[in-house]
Amino acid sequence: MIRFATLEDVPLILKFIKGIAAYEKLSHQVETTEAKLTETLFGDKKYAEVLLAFDGDTAVGFALFFHNYSTFRAMPGMYLEDLFVEPEYRGKAFGKALLNEVITIAKNRHCGRVEWSVLDWNKPAIDFYKSMGAESMDEWTTFRMTI
Repeated sequence: MIRFATLEDVPLILKFIKGIAAYEKLSHQVETTEAKLTETLFGDKKYAEVLLAFDGDTAVGFALFFHNYSTFRAMPGMYLEDLFVEPEYRGKAFGKALLNEVITIAKNRHCGRVEWSVLDWNKPAIDFYKSMGAESMDEWTTFRMTI
């Protein structure tokens, strides 16, 4: 089962964020708290949305996404910030179900595309995304400015 997260799911969302950070060897960069997630995901201005995947009553993964915009297409898009499935549930179609749900939401909202980033060493994720029909945008370089 996949459903949208609610305010009561904030501790679970934080657990998954810490899980993906550990997998990506980036735990030292996690600054988020339950309070920050509550404010930014469920406050007056909602900056992103979260889907949760379940195996029965057990939460096994999440996808966090938000809208962006393509000037070249003059259409909204969807950016998938995080897709994470607990290690013991990988290979059981939970990641595929989450990604497909994000794509369905994007189609229903008349988005022109769904985009995301993946670390260049994460071959399992790269292979998974390619198996879903995603194209690598190798000619683009991601820049970031922390403010």
